[in-house]
Amino acid sequence: MITLSTGQLAGWLGQLFWPFVRIGACLMVAPAFSAAGVPARIRIVLAGAIALIVAPLVPEPAGITPLSAAGVMVTVQQVVIGVALGFCLQIIFDAVELGGQIIASSMGLSFAYNIDPLHGTETPVVGQLYGILVLLTYLALNGHLRLIETLADGFHTLPVGTAGLGTGGLWQLIEWGTQIFAAALAIALPGVAALTIVHISFGVMSRAAPQLNLFAVGFPISLLLGLAIVLASLPMLQSSFVRLITEAFALVRALLGAGV
Repeated sequence: MITLSTGQLAGWLGQLFWPFVRIGACLMVAPAFSAAGVPARIRIVLAGAIALIVAPLVPEPAGITPLSAAGVMVTVQQVVIGVALGFCLQIIFDAVELGGQIIASSMGLSFAYNIDPLHGTETPVVGQLYGILVLLTYLALNGHLRLIETLADGFHTLPVGTAGLGTGGLWQLIEWGTQIFAAALAIALPGVAALTIVHISFGVMSRAAPQLNLFAVGFPISLLLGLAIVLASLPMLQSSFVRLITEAFALVRALLGAGV
C-alpha cells in the first residue's frame, strides 16, 4: 500500500509551483509572449508545461512549504525574478520602438498613429514598423527558445529560495533601464541627423525665396527622404538590435547567477 505524507505532498507542490510562478511571471512580461494578441490562457498553459518539464530538475527548498510565511516570501521572490528577466528583454523592444517614434516625429509622421497589435495601444507607424521587424528578427534568431533555455538553467544558478536577486541584481536592473533612452537615441540619431540637414536646407530656401510655400513643397520631400532614410537604415537597425539583445541575455544570465 502506497502512503503519502503531508510533507511529501507539500514538497512536490513546491517543486512544481515555484518554477511555474517564476516562468509564468517572465512570460507575462517577455517579448513575443506578452503580446496583446497572445491570450493569458496560452501563457498559463505554456508556463505550466515548461514547469512540468523542469520540475524534476529543480532542487527543493529544504523545510519550506508553499503555504507557510517563508513560502509566501519565496513566491514573491519568484515573481520578482520572473518579471525582472522579462523586463530585461522587453526594454530593448521598447527602445527600438521609441527610436522609430523619434524618426517619425522628425519626418512629419508624428500624427500618423495606428493600433499596435503587440501592445494594444496607439503607436506611430514607423515605431510600429521597427517593432514588427525586430520581433521577426528575434523569432528568427530563436530568441524565445533561448529564453526558455535560460529560464530552465537559471533554477540551478539561482535556486528557488528566499534570497532572490539581491541588492546587486536590483541595481543592475535599474541601470539597465537607461537603455530605453540610450538605445533609442543610437537608433534614431542617423535618421534624425539626416532629416535635420534637410530641414536646414528648407530654412535656407525659405529665406532665399519667401514666396515659396514650404508646407506644400517641403512636407512631401521630407516624407520621401525620411522613408528613404528608414529603408537605408534597416540593416543598421538589425545589427544594433542583435547587439542589444545579446547584451540583454548576458544581463539575464548575470541576474540568474546573482544569488550564487
